Amino acid sequence: MSGPPQLEVSDLRVQIAGHMGVVRPIDGVSLEIAPGEAVGLVGESGSGKSLTLKSILGLLPPDAKVTSGSVVFDGTDLTRLPHSRLNKIRGRRIAMIFQEPMSALNPVMRVGNQIAEGPRVHLGLSRAQSVERATDLMRRVGIPEPERRFRAFPHEFSGGMRQRVMIAMALSCDPELILCDEPTTALDVTIQDQILRLLAQLCHESGTSLMFVTHDLPVVAQVCHKVAVMYAGRIVERGTVSAVFTQPLHPYTLGLLRSAPDIDNPGQSLVPIPGSPPSLASPPSGCRFHPRCQFAEEDCKVSDPPLRLLPGDRATACLHYERCLDQIGTD
Repeated sequence: MSGPPQLEVSDLRVQIAGHMGVVRPIDGVSLEIAPGEAVGLVGESGSGKSLTLKSILGLLPPDAKVTSGSVVFDGTDLTRLPHSRLNKIRGRRIAMIFQEPMSALNPVMRVGNQIAEGPRVHLGLSRAQSVERATDLMRRVGIPEPERRFRAFPHEFSGGMRQRVMIAMALSCDPELILCDEPTTALDVTIQDQILRLLAQLCHESGTSLMFVTHDLPVVAQVCHKVAVMYAGRIVERGTVSAVFTQPLHPYTLGLLRSAPDIDNPGQSLVPIPGSPPSLASPPSGCRFHPRCQFAEEDCKVSDPPLRLLPGDRATACLHYERCLDQIGTD
C-alpha cells in the first residue's frame, strides 16, 4: 500500500455488559484500507464482522461501547468525535449498505425521497436538485422507469430493487468509503451477481473505497483486492485475496476454504470445521481456535499469538502457520 491509509483501525476493542457478564465481541482488531481499495472481512456468524463495521461509524447498540483503540479516517479518530461531528461524516464521507434493505428503509417514505434526503442535508442541494440527483442515481443503479418509481414505497420493490435503492442512497453524496454489511445475503444468486458487479463497477468509476463484510468467500474473490479473516472477535489472517485463498497461513482460513464449494472441482468433498465457535464471555486460553484446530500443540493452549507481519504483505496469528502450507500441498 503506497501512502497513508484512508481508514486505519488499530487495536479496536468493544465490550458489551449483559446478564452473562462482560463480553468482548471485538478484541484487538486492526486493519487498513487504502484509497480506492476493496477489502473483504470474512468469518463465521458471530465472529464480529458486522459489529466492526458499526464500530467504525459509531452505530453500536446502547449496551456496547468502544473501550480502547482507534478508528482513524483521513487523519481523524472517529471514536473520539462527538455525535454532531460524526453525523457530518456518516452518509457524506462514509456510507453504509445494510444486510436487509426492508428493515433499513423507511416503510412509509417514498424511495426517491429517501435517496434525495442525503444530498439535501449534506450537500445543501435544493429540493429540485436533490430530486434530479436521486432520479439519476436510480437510473445509474439499474432501476427501470426511475421518474415513475421515484414515488413508490419500499414494499412495492423486489428484494433486488430495494438493495439497488440502498446502493443509490449510499452513493448519493459521493462518499469516499462504503461499508457493506452482507448486502447480498438475502438475494438469489442471479440478483446477487448483478449487485456485486454493480458495486465493483461503481467503485471503479468513482474511486470509492469498499469494506465488504460477508461469510461468502466467492463474493470476496469477485469484489475485493484484499481480505481479513476474523474469528472470535479477532483478525487471524490478512493479505491479498489471491494469496490468502491459494496459500492460507491460518488453520481457520484453511478450514473456511475447505468447507466452501469449489466450482472448478465439483467432485471435491467438503470438509466442515469441527466444533463450534467459542463463547465470547469465556473464550479458551491461548489461541482461541486451538480447540477446533488440527495442528494445535501444547503451546497453542497457553500462548495467545498476536497478528504478526510476514513478507509479501501477509499477516497471521498462528504459531504453526507453516503446516497450513504443507497441508495445501497434500490436498
